[in-house]
Amino acid sequence: MTIIVCPNCSRKHHADTSKVAAKKRFVVRCKACDHKFLINLDNSEIIQPVASPVPPAPAPAVQPQTASNPVAQSAQPPAAPQGQKTPRKICVSLSKGGVGKTTTAVNLSAGLAMAGYKVLLIDTDTQGQSSFMLGKKPPAGLTELLTGELTPKETIVEARPNLFLLSGGRSLAGVKRIIDKKSFGSEWTLSEAMESLDKEYDYVVIDTSPGWDQLTVNVLFYATEVLTPVSLEVMSLHGLAEFTKNLHAIKKYKEIDLNYILPTFLDTRVEQPQNIYRKLQSLYGDKVCTPIRYDEQLSRSPSHGETIFEFLPDGDGAADYSALVRTITGNKAILLGDKKNHDETVIPSL
Repeated sequence: MTIIVCPNCSRKHHADTSKVAAKKRFVVRCKACDHKFLINLDNSEIIQPVASPVPPAPAPAVQPQTASNPVAQSAQPPAAPQGQKTPRKICVSLSKGGVGKTTTAVNLSAGLAMAGYKVLLIDTDTQGQSSFMLGKKPPAGLTELLTGELTPKETIVEARPNLFLLSGGRSLAGVKRIIDKKSFGSEWTLSEAMESLDKEYDYVVIDTSPGWDQLTVNVLFYATEVLTPVSLEVMSLHGLAEFTKNLHAIKKYKEIDLNYILPTFLDTRVEQPQNIYRKLQSLYGDKVCTPIRYDEQLSRSPSHGETIFEFLPDGDGAADYSALVRTITGNKAILLGDKKNHDETVIPSL
């Protein structure tokens, strides 16, 4: 039994911390004043050992995680062992659907792999569309890895040279319920599962589902960078504003920021998409990437189980995603084709 002293009202609470001793750090809420604070079982002035048995008293309540407050509790992220490389972990996410998240995640991953990087693509969507776009039907995937049913070797498939896939699917709905039932540190479930695995890769790209749930929160606690595709329409701007608010809530517990905003479905024949693109530039400046132009071939390539680089390597879609790869890597010399690219296309600017 341990005494926890609220730093706000000085109320003392008796709590059994033996069940969370492995986590060491977690957030509690004082029942007297409703103040939330972080405690560290190894080093904290607000924790006192109990010398003798005392009558039971109300323990500080750990604020439950809900859809409206999914990050009320936090633990320390797993630390990478010294000497091991740390991959760049890029989350492709936006709460709104239909903006090109999966198309971007798959083609970005394929482009990075073509450029010589070893890439792991993780699909956290219950629709499992990343597998379909790559023409693969893996027998297992992220669900089996998170539940511990199978080893990483049994859940990851090589979809292309240098490109590896950890697939999603309908079974992830059950995983979300398992995460919800965790008492402490549920937001680190994905991070813990990937702790010894992701060091094998140069890039880990994570495709997320629309909406905001515990699995999306897990992805944001795991990722180190965020790329947000935004279709050039008014409702997507609203979705971006909402997503930014949610991301700000995550930042209270983990250092993460919105690194890249990728405009999608740019149709230069129509005025409104160009106006919205200018608006994004004025609001977010250098975070706005070169847009992905509207290209019918991007919607046709999945039915062939091919990336845009395989389906139409000299088209606008391949040129645009090649430009994104150069932006992400900072290498302006890779994936340069002989055909026309973005430099030959009139793109609206400020």
